[in-house]
Amino acid sequence: MDCLVINLAAANPRMAFIADQLDALGIPFQRLEAVTPDKIGELEQAYAWSSWERPLKETEKACFLSHVNAWKYAAAKDCHTLILEDDALLSRQTPEVLKVIEDIGVVEHVTLEVRKRKKIVGKTGRQIGSAHQLLRLYQDRSGAAAYVLSPSGAQKLLVRASTQVALADAMICKAYELKSYQIEPACAVQLDRASAYGIGAIPSTVSQIDAGKLIAADKRSFGFRARRIGAQLRMAVRALLLLRVAERREIRLNPEDFHRS
Repeated sequence: MDCLVINLAAANPRMAFIADQLDALGIPFQRLEAVTPDKIGELEQAYAWSSWERPLKETEKACFLSHVNAWKYAAAKDCHTLILEDDALLSRQTPEVLKVIEDIGVVEHVTLEVRKRKKIVGKTGRQIGSAHQLLRLYQDRSGAAAYVLSPSGAQKLLVRASTQVALADAMICKAYELKSYQIEPACAVQLDRASAYGIGAIPSTVSQIDAGKLIAADKRSFGFRARRIGAQLRMAVRALLLLRVAERREIRLNPEDFHRS
């Protein structure tokens, strides 16, 4: 399995943080330079920037384009690709879980991450490794810091990105055409959510996306409002249709898996 780390050129401490983890876990990786807001103008005409539920910040556009570049890489490979943002905290169980995912081979998208938000997952899962299960993921809500894509899964996301944009994690969450799965207990959490799970002794971090400012457009305009309402309705209908086979709940995470000696 290949591994990509999305990292801004100027974010050397964050790159060192994730590199130290991956080296300790024995996971080879490549660095994928993140797109910066000043590069968006070169691609302005290629994407439908007004097609999401609100105007996107320039930093959010750049993050979306960074993930699109990762999807292009994954679509061109003949194996699964682990895609990481540089503030992902990984559990010690990650290598074992990745090996099983690679051996299964039929999944298109697997999220390793949790963010203290409930997800809709299958009521039963497939045991993988010694302590984890693979649950069918029907509705995620947020998070794109640690996930696995197959070439076919990456291609589906690229097709979607060719006609619409969103926050990177929202694009994945609403791609119901993906065969998506969730690892439980989760194997990853972003640094900004680690303390919520009782994981201590970690570096502090500031979201580079949150630092951006909204562009000058009225998020209350009819088009944006209609898309927000439509998205909520689609999620509600999906939840109702899945009542017999799925449940809405938080995914477990074992904090002790993340405490490094």
